[in-house]
Amino acid sequence: MIQSGSPIPSVPVKLVNAEGAVETTADAALGQGTVVFFAVPGAFTPTCHVNHLPGFLANMTKLRAAGVDRVVCASVNDAHVMRAWAEASNALGEMDFLADGRAVLAEAMGMAKDFSGMGKRFIRSAMIIRNGVVDAVFVEDAPGVNATGAPAVLMALEAANS
Repeated sequence: MIQSGSPIPSVPVKLVNAEGAVETTADAALGQGTVVFFAVPGAFTPTCHVNHLPGFLANMTKLRAAGVDRVVCASVNDAHVMRAWAEASNALGEMDFLADGRAVLAEAMGMAKDFSGMGKRFIRSAMIIRNGVVDAVFVEDAPGVNATGAPAVLMALEAANS
């Protein structure tokens, strides 16, 4: 599993944002400034849609005040699904999304898991990334959103900034 001090892997992903979807690499998409990156098992899935993504949206002002340049959400879904999820969540333009349709990034980060009935997906996780290098990694060890939610990431950012 990717750890603090590791560079972001240079693997293909699709970056989905307000301008559209573009093929790029994860290191290019996540490599500049301070980025909060969180990964979910699936777009529109209950916990991801109701708890994880909305928590980051609700805390965007606090995240920016803590020095975050961008928030990026990833899932093993295609770019069309990620864009539809961003639009349905009113997140398009607030944060960016990475479509990792074949789980290439999830595998490269050591954060892929075979979910019964869903195939290979990201484990629920979050990271603070500074200029392309992982500063902190958060992984859920039980169902739900606790260690990887916006409040936990904010606490880590505030501790690092004090």
